[in-house]
Amino acid sequence: MAGYKVEICGVNTSALPTLKPEEKEELLKKIKAGDKKAKDIFVQGNLRLVLSVVQRFSQSQENIDDLFQIGCIGMIKAIDNFDLSQGVQFSTYAVPMIIGEIRRYLRDYNTIRVSRSLRDTAYKAIYAKENLSKLNQKEPTITEIANEIGVSKEDVVIALDAIQTPISLHEPVFSDGGDTLYVMDQISDKKNREENWVTHIALKEAIANLSERERIIINKRYFECKTQMETAEEIGISQAQVSRLEKCALRSMKQYMS
Repeated sequence: MAGYKVEICGVNTSALPTLKPEEKEELLKKIKAGDKKAKDIFVQGNLRLVLSVVQRFSQSQENIDDLFQIGCIGMIKAIDNFDLSQGVQFSTYAVPMIIGEIRRYLRDYNTIRVSRSLRDTAYKAIYAKENLSKLNQKEPTITEIANEIGVSKEDVVIALDAIQTPISLHEPVFSDGGDTLYVMDQISDKKNREENWVTHIALKEAIANLSERERIIINKRYFECKTQMETAEEIGISQAQVSRLEKCALRSMKQYMS
């Protein structure tokens, strides 16, 4: 650990405290009883454990401060979920939790890495686009660019898209001194549009306005995808009655929503 005895996140790693087994056990009992001061002491006393786990990810090219902080989150989760009655050492339980937290971070937030061949294709496409634009005095098509560099147009599209810098949905794109327009404001959500929400609410109210038997029939027919015969068998009436009640219910719902 000598190489890591530096300041990480404002913590002097060479001066990190250690706890004896009996001290850990006593602190854990106090923590389970709600003692916040004991938890702070326990966290400080186990930062070396986090540091030892972080060393396993030294080749990840991630900022050591970030990994250390994520590891601390994993350790705190381990403290909160540790069960003294299981008779295992805290480190035995905590290490997999810390590793899991760091791996989740690397999986979910790590920068997207683009292969060298994909980058080469993208740069060739950009160069070809510039040359064709100058030569023909117009913007070239993807097909023209693909033919120029000898690859498929699908590969050109994928390569150019891969080198684009991702932007946040909260990135501002326009402001006139009033409300700022963000990227997310320009993205259409066909599923959760306002009119769909209104229709959904109205539908729920229309169903609630039906009689109990009509609600059961509508639920089984349109939400559980049952046939009229299956519905009739389940609620103990004839198929003809189900058909009649279903038609009445649909008519009532249509009138309610119109």
